[in-house]
Amino acid sequence: MSIDLGGIVIGWREALLCLIVLITVYMFVMVWRMRRLRARPPAAEPVQPVEPAVRDREEIPDWQATQPRLAQETFMRGIENELAQLRDEVDALRGEVAALRDEMWQEVGHMRASQTVSPLYNDAMQMAQRGHDAATIAERCGIARAEAELVVALVKSQNN
Repeated sequence: MSIDLGGIVIGWREALLCLIVLITVYMFVMVWRMRRLRARPPAAEPVQPVEPAVRDREEIPDWQATQPRLAQETFMRGIENELAQLRDEVDALRGEVAALRDEMWQEVGHMRASQTVSPLYNDAMQMAQRGHDAATIAERCGIARAEAELVVALVKSQNN
């Protein structure tokens, strides 16, 4: 791919070379400008602060004495805010732990119930814990309806 400009053929290699030359020239110009800024002399005269009159000094508080106190108060406010935030987070975590503990105890109860039952009735116990009725349990597990009703009653008694 090339471009013909009045007898001058510019290919992609020539265009890339021109781009590199332009970037190099730009970099040299920027370095030259930065050096010129560094070499600039400082301002002619520094401005001297005006001393307040003796009467004005009494009205102005002593900032050097109050700065440490203000810094300490600001620091203490920040610490108090962080402490309040941490307390809120701890309370939230305590609630989550309590919910997880309750859930774990329910799971342990279900596991104990399923371990005390014969393996033949394990599926029936799990279905009863999920809330299925005796007819559905008897049909799906292949047990008598009376046995399914006993399993449902056993699960209900363990939940209470």
